[in-house]
Amino acid sequence: MPRILGVDIPNDKSIWVSLTYIYGVGVTSSRKVLAELQIDPSMKARDVGEEELARLAAYIETNFSVEGQLRRQRMQDIGRLKDIGCYRGLRHRRGLPVRGQRTRCNARTRKGPKKTIANKKIARK
Repeated sequence: MPRILGVDIPNDKSIWVSLTYIYGVGVTSSRKVLAELQIDPSMKARDVGEEELARLAAYIETNFSVEGQLRRQRMQDIGRLKDIGCYRGLRHRRGLPVRGQRTRCNARTRKGPKKTIANKKIARK
């Protein structure tokens, strides 16, 4: 398994797909990098030579923020939103959807598993 920037990329997939296993590199970025370095995108990752892997790693590291650096930057951005107390920061703090989605139903991904609340007994007259 080739390693690029500390990430093991799969051998049996095309190099453009394998590059998307790096956090911060998507399909478009992957194809742009390969076109820039003149590497065949349909080539399997195991067929890429050592010098090409080194060129890929150097190019991605200089032109993109990836992996730990990108994760740290995103966490700092969210922390800044929480600190200034804006609406998005409050939603992050409470663990609710941030981008305007409804919460009456269909927010289980952010809210977590359903918490059942016992019914209150109604006082009879």
